[in-house]
Amino acid sequence: MNRSSRSPRRRTGSGPAPGGGAGPASRQEFAVPVCTVPALPAVGSFEELELPGELLTILARRGVTAPFPIQAATLPNSLAGRDVLGRGRTGSGKTLAFGLAVLARTLGRQAEPRQPLALVLVPTRELAQQVTEALTPYAHAARLRMATVVGGVPVRRQAQVLNRGAEVVVATPGRLGDLIERRLCRLDRVAVTVLDEADQMTDLGFLPEVTALLEQVAEGGQTMLFSATLDRNVDSLVRRFLKDPVTHSVDPSAGAVGTMEHHVLHVRNADKDATIAHIAARDGRVIMFTDTKNGADRLVDALLASGVRAAALHGGKSQPQRTRTLEQFRNGQVAALVATDVAARGIHVDGLDLVVNLDPPADHKDYLHRGGRTARAGESGTVVTLVLPDQRRGTARMMASAGVAPVTTEVRSGGEDLARITGARTPTGVPVTIPDPVVERPRHHRPTGRNRHGRPGGTGRTRSASGSSGGTASRA
Repeated sequence: MNRSSRSPRRRTGSGPAPGGGAGPASRQEFAVPVCTVPALPAVGSFEELELPGELLTILARRGVTAPFPIQAATLPNSLAGRDVLGRGRTGSGKTLAFGLAVLARTLGRQAEPRQPLALVLVPTRELAQQVTEALTPYAHAARLRMATVVGGVPVRRQAQVLNRGAEVVVATPGRLGDLIERRLCRLDRVAVTVLDEADQMTDLGFLPEVTALLEQVAEGGQTMLFSATLDRNVDSLVRRFLKDPVTHSVDPSAGAVGTMEHHVLHVRNADKDATIAHIAARDGRVIMFTDTKNGADRLVDALLASGVRAAALHGGKSQPQRTRTLEQFRNGQVAALVATDVAARGIHVDGLDLVVNLDPPADHKDYLHRGGRTARAGESGTVVTLVLPDQRRGTARMMASAGVAPVTTEVRSGGEDLARITGARTPTGVPVTIPDPVVERPRHHRPTGRNRHGRPGGTGRTRSASGSSGGTASRA
């Protein structure tokens, strides 16, 4: 009997999600299941939870003293083995909410080669890396091995890690499906499954792959679904794979929080490029979202020429390039990161206080997830959207759907209002360069400089760290 044979769960007929309220964003959301078994009450501290001592120790050592609301509400239930449907805006603590439960419920077990015991599915490579980095210290403390399975890196390398054994796998659906087809991984021993940012997985067209993967995990296991937004695209996954889930919603608008300011800046067509350059030249880092890869590359060239340390992040870059560019942004080598929506989920940069939409996003969910790169974990931040005259009406509708009431200001490059809201400054005009993020490494060669036939040559070539992939890259 596989997971797909479960009967649909009882659902409410109408009404907002628990903890939510009527509003523009809630109109598009489905009615969540009703728990037939009462949920355990929220806790006020990690010490109140039945967490293993190893995890409590590392929490204290890392200065994590009190759980965020979504952690306090869901952990008592997830640690008890309940299925969980959790909704919270990006940066609300979802990763640790499901991560501690995954590690605690896997602790003490050992995975066989190519047979993980817990699975975290995410939509993008960047989110997979963020989840892995966030949970690795806790996994080490619990003596559990983690593996990251994403596209853009050689299949061979990931197969070697899985073959050594990994209790917890963090994966994008496409690459994990590829490894399973190659018989390099199997999921029939997975007892705890997490879907993180499930709405984006369905928006990106991964619903068939996600469904196929969930049907392969062990029958009777635990499933947790966490997301910043829950809409009808996720409905089929909830009904099919979650049994009597405990439902918890934090911050129903998924973006309009007290620590985040929202601004709509009306700009003139002729002044938009200069306005962007002034914002990018601010004292401090900024993520700027654009719609296309070519647009991101062209803007970066213009910003570098004007004296702004800028770099592009998009799906046209190799995974090693994307990883190195993010590191350059984190360490301050890059001040302005120009990104497509590949970066809207899965990027966490400490202290990032400004996100700019160079054009209004078409969908309110994209707005919320882009904005979620700032004001994370209780910090403050500002989200700015540049709007041309012909975009004003559509932007107002999008903001209403997002449940956001922005402050609207007409600005110009060099103006006081632009500087007050964004910290904009006049660029220096002195061109700058950023080191190429591609890591070059030499091929293996003999010290003599001769090939295997004893003749000179063949030793000078280099290749990218991504190398020649042992298999095709997945969509994620």
